[in-house]
Amino acid sequence: MEEDYGYESSDDESHDRVYDDDEEEEFEQPGDESEFIRFSSRASSCKVIRKESLLAAQKDELRRVMDLLTLKEHHARTLLIHNRWDADKVLTVFVERGKERLYSEAGISVVESNNLSSSRLSSDISCEICFEQFPANETTTMDCGHCFCNECWTEHFIVQINEGKSRRISCMAHKCYSICNEEYIRNLVYARDPELADKFDRYLLESYIEDNKKVKWCPSVPHCGNAVRVEDDLYCEVECSCGLQFCFSCSSEAHSPCSCSMWELWVRKCKAESENIKWIVDNTKYCPKCHKPVAKNGGCNLVRCICGQPFCWLCGGATGLAHTWDKIENHSCGRFKEEHGNELECKQKEVWRYTHYYKRYKAHLDSLKAEGKLNAKLQHKTDVLASRKMEATKDNSWVSDAFYRLAQSRRILLYSYPFAYFMFGDELFKNEMSLQEKIIKQNLFEDQQQQLETNIERLSMCLGEQFSDYPEDKLLEIKIKIINLSALTDNLCRKLYDCVENELLGSLEQETHIIAPYRSKGIDKASELHDSLFAGILTRSSCGGIKVFTEEAGS
Repeated sequence: MEEDYGYESSDDESHDRVYDDDEEEEFEQPGDESEFIRFSSRASSCKVIRKESLLAAQKDELRRVMDLLTLKEHHARTLLIHNRWDADKVLTVFVERGKERLYSEAGISVVESNNLSSSRLSSDISCEICFEQFPANETTTMDCGHCFCNECWTEHFIVQINEGKSRRISCMAHKCYSICNEEYIRNLVYARDPELADKFDRYLLESYIEDNKKVKWCPSVPHCGNAVRVEDDLYCEVECSCGLQFCFSCSSEAHSPCSCSMWELWVRKCKAESENIKWIVDNTKYCPKCHKPVAKNGGCNLVRCICGQPFCWLCGGATGLAHTWDKIENHSCGRFKEEHGNELECKQKEVWRYTHYYKRYKAHLDSLKAEGKLNAKLQHKTDVLASRKMEATKDNSWVSDAFYRLAQSRRILLYSYPFAYFMFGDELFKNEMSLQEKIIKQNLFEDQQQQLETNIERLSMCLGEQFSDYPEDKLLEIKIKIINLSALTDNLCRKLYDCVENELLGSLEQETHIIAPYRSKGIDKASELHDSLFAGILTRSSCGGIKVFTEEAGS
């Protein structure tokens, strides 16, 4: 995507640009369920920055520093880029360390030497780079006072821009680390290569996103062209205006209660072992007695190994032979038991453990995708209820609210399995917990996880009923049941997060595993920047070889 961008020639005005980024995904992930997950319209603490508003967002930050410190725009930009566009940090350094320290650390020279004496203007100047003599009007003096010929400056700037260092191009003088005036850079480069000057402008504008810890490009593919800015917490999950929900900390899809490090390891592990593990997961189970892989050749989930041991195909647990439609003899399902793996060789145990969690992760991933199709059916049921003109159908928002709760809770449950895999394994926290402590915490977590799973399935079953055709008394009954299940599921999600944050991760010494907080009303949907930040369209014209942006009222 190519756009024309540039800056005005004065120190006090600058203008626009945006975008780029591509990523590939191979491992199967939940992806974008935004078409069936709709969150409330509460006030948002994060903002969408479109390409039209990127310049306005940057200039808003620049003006804040310029007004408070009485600076030129290119000096304010240098300060902000050095401090990752954190204006509060700039002001803190100014107050605590002083102006001189603030400037020197950012590479801003406090020497103003642009006013050349008349004798210097009338005499030739020797360039200390190429050792040639030049008239004063063919040389340029930077704020630091160093003067070289325009040809040497231009070559220096072109090399720096091509190497991607255009956001902070320092002076050529030996041991001078002052940042060059961007207006001089732009003018000199434009005279030689206008396209490269445009590239320089784009780099400066994009620094508001690339160097800003509070702003990130939306990771959508193909790229929507938007960036998202958060105000406070960097460990959060946001939704761009294009509909993509993602983790602001790592730019992958929203994955709490799994930490960013855990999710990265999970994706990497699934990709690395996808060939072998996927076949094992899809086609075999280990016999709980002889530990040989067993393939199922029928429809019943009660299978028997060649050694004679019957076991449950769903969880791999040993059972009796007798079973009914809803129960298998001597069997309970759904909990990882450490003793299953203790008899196996180390590698076999790890494969079994991984397949346990991957199988459940995959099952809930499939359920989430399947339930995505439920939205259209529920909308039809809502329309039918509205047409029935009964007391119980005056307000049917409970249907969409329950579906939202189901989708959000299913995602949380889905990511709780990668979390459990790493939390109670040896890859990350081997020396953080004793065996007894780990068992206690694992039981606590799995109790909450299973309660949530049970109620999610109950809520899913209730929403799948044909309640739109029920008589009023039965409709009122299922309505109350669904509302109560929604509230209960919300509470169980909150308790699971509380367990993860306080009982599990909060008890560890390291602070590298931080999760986004639970939001009952959903992932924070970014709102548009206020229209007052940009009151027109930006058009490009040229004047005297310098790229100029002017604002023209219009639509």
